[in-house]
Amino acid sequence: MRVEVDKYIVIDTEICHGKPTFKGTRIMVWQVLEMLKIGYSFEDIVKEFPSLTVDHVKATLDFAAKKAAGERLVTA
Repeated sequence: MRVEVDKYIVIDTEICHGKPTFKGTRIMVWQVLEMLKIGYSFEDIVKEFPSLTVDHVKATLDFAAKKAAGERLVTA
């Protein structure tokens, strides 16, 4: 099963055990969050993962904020 969370993030049971990833990659959202936590800048992350853009990183923060607020991330 595949669910598109937004323009950048998907949850697919066939990719990375269903962890949220960026469309077309196996880069998991939690990886970018961890990088932000330890001080990487948006630009540093894009250098480490050239398939991502600053907008992908912003989508990561939006995803985390919605999850922390208890919002539904996907609609049926």
